[in-house]
Amino acid sequence: MKFIVVTGGVMSGLGKGITAASIGRLLVDLGYRVVPIKIDPYINIDAGTMNPFQHGEVYVLKDGTEVDLDLGHYERFISMELTGEHNITTGKIYRRVIEKERRGEYLGQTVQIIPHVTDEIKAWIRNVAKNKNAEICLIEIGGTVGDIESMPFLEAIRQMRIEEKEEDFILVHVTLIPLDAGGEQKTKPTQHSVKELRELGLYPDVIVGRCKEKLKESTKRKIALFCDVDKEAVISNEDCDIYEVPLKFKEEKLDEVILQKLKLERKNGSGEWENFVKRMRELKEEVDIAIIGKYVDVKDAYLSIKEALKHAGIHLGCKVNCIWIDSEKVENGDVNLDYDGILIPGGFGKRGAEGKIKAIRHARTKNIPFLGICFGFQLAVVEFARGVCGLEDANSSEISRVEHCVIDLLPEQKKITEFGGTMRLGEIEITIKPETIANRLYGKERIFERHRHRYEVNPEYIPLLESKGLVFSGWSDNKRRMEILEIPDHRFFFATQFHPEFKSRPLSPSPPFLGFVRSAVEFKRQRSN
Repeated sequence: MKFIVVTGGVMSGLGKGITAASIGRLLVDLGYRVVPIKIDPYINIDAGTMNPFQHGEVYVLKDGTEVDLDLGHYERFISMELTGEHNITTGKIYRRVIEKERRGEYLGQTVQIIPHVTDEIKAWIRNVAKNKNAEICLIEIGGTVGDIESMPFLEAIRQMRIEEKEEDFILVHVTLIPLDAGGEQKTKPTQHSVKELRELGLYPDVIVGRCKEKLKESTKRKIALFCDVDKEAVISNEDCDIYEVPLKFKEEKLDEVILQKLKLERKNGSGEWENFVKRMRELKEEVDIAIIGKYVDVKDAYLSIKEALKHAGIHLGCKVNCIWIDSEKVENGDVNLDYDGILIPGGFGKRGAEGKIKAIRHARTKNIPFLGICFGFQLAVVEFARGVCGLEDANSSEISRVEHCVIDLLPEQKKITEFGGTMRLGEIEITIKPETIANRLYGKERIFERHRHRYEVNPEYIPLLESKGLVFSGWSDNKRRMEILEIPDHRFFFATQFHPEFKSRPLSPSPPFLGFVRSAVEFKRQRSN
């Protein structure tokens, strides 16, 4: 078993996740079985309760685990599906240790960080790698070297490095190479970061320098000299599109450095990723998609949606420009909504909901391509009930308890939520109605998609909604839960209760996003003629 650990220094948000995912991509293209693990040092058990303004998107894995958005990068770059065991948090580790202590498994010992917590961390990593039959385990440690929360994990990695053979373990350290006012690349922050790392007993084998521009040879030599690494192991990671990073790393011969240090053979590579990036660089058309949300000031809050639109656009030879619009501004004033497509993403709560409903009405009545996701699906039902079925006070009970709650909790959910509430999470089987838009998009009648929601279409109103032209073309739980809606005579009016963006991949775009962007391209062409 080989281990590659990715750490970060100087500051957070440098792109450790993209670095780790890109290394994974290089190794997958070389034919190796790679299993990624993300370590988040925060005390939370998972990312489910975190505010998108602070932490960005909450990504949902197939087993329903709510995780950091970096695991989305792993799935997209490495083209594999992960589960909760691929994400370690301080909360998870301490819960396990405390549960063992309560069961008496430590036989009366004083439970301490070393060895009990560090042993638990090492055991988790090794078990996941073994159970997934991996050849290479790729571990990203979140946060920044020096953070107090990271200390137990860094100590566990230090111990692992001693316990593993020298050729089975490498450490990649990602640092910032800022430019001063005169445009000189400054290495001092990197030197201090590596010094702090070495004080913890860890020594980087590879240093990845994040910079606005490509690292100069003189900069690489200086870093190599002061940080005690080979000059060939100082890798430039200048600003570029995230999907170009694996190719940038290949140009820097990072794959050769890794193979040499881990004593691995070079296998025949795949050219899929190169072809994808080549298509991305040759996009000829553009479309403007309005995304109406309430976290638009933090673009990472809708990261998977942005990437899913990008995947679809590249597949169609089209650049997708995301126009971020605050739903409260739509609600409170006149905002231009005449774009090539309108998308309403997921979300929770009443703030900005009326603005989203207003945008949905604009898309429906002006025949503009529309895609609704999760909360967007539910509000599309609300808007249709108001605008077409004549139920003027129709709403979701999540927003307001009214006479016509067309979106509501199911009876069994109401009982549970009295004690704290539940969330429908993870991958669920969905049945698709034949001869519908959904059936044409997916090309099959049974699919599996990921969920993150509580409220459902109220079954009492389904006959009325369908009698007025709304088609529920997908369902689950023996037709108790509606999953997909569409309006057949509209240019493209489509919404899903699930989150299709979580399964979109660069090499295989999500069908709803592909249909939506294709319709937006056609709509723009028609308007241009």
